[in-house]
Amino acid sequence: MQPPGAREIQGVLFDWDGTLINTYAADSAAYLAMFQEMGISWGLAELARHYSPNWYQVYKAAGLPRHRWDAADTVWRKHYANYRPRLLGKARQVLRWVGQRHHVGLVTSGDRDRVTRQLREFRLTQIFSARVFSGDTARRKPHPDPLRLALRHLQLKPAACIYVGDSPEDLEMASRAGVRAIAVLGPFPTEKRLRAARPEFLLNSIAELPKLLAKLQRRATRPSL
Repeated sequence: MQPPGAREIQGVLFDWDGTLINTYAADSAAYLAMFQEMGISWGLAELARHYSPNWYQVYKAAGLPRHRWDAADTVWRKHYANYRPRLLGKARQVLRWVGQRHHVGLVTSGDRDRVTRQLREFRLTQIFSARVFSGDTARRKPHPDPLRLALRHLQLKPAACIYVGDSPEDLEMASRAGVRAIAVLGPFPTEKRLRAARPEFLLNSIAELPKLLAKLQRRATRPSL
């Protein structure tokens, strides 16, 4: 008989920042420059301690008043534009491998304009049959709405999909949407909280993903006895 929880994998959906692309240097530098302009005495230690894919949670933790969030967004984007992040090692090959076997989606907290530009620069736009960005749903990660929206675009059931991300918020979103999650360690300061969340699968690198997906697919398609 099949192992408990074994399901055929039809769709694989990915986070973007920290999972497929190394944006931490650009992200943190833009944060620090923005904090300085906003008069907030935060350094990397404070940012690492309070980091969240939802940057408004960072603003709250830093004590930035709500009426200054739009200005902070503008300053952050100005400084971020000075950087050109690179894909994480083997990310392109992994996406190609997954795309040959499964439907592929993207669910990111990143700004639509910024991530769309990066997808275009890396020539990855077409590999994602569904793309959901920050602002596409009223509620953000870890709320399940962004992932549910991508599943509707793909016309796939949650039980037939896997979500790959690098933060506890990714795991929570997947769990609340009924999607199996795979955690991957990336460049962002989320490892401690990610391990504390006790994910079912934790990869040291995105390069390890094809081997795990192939193993899970073999389990799911093994004939029942």
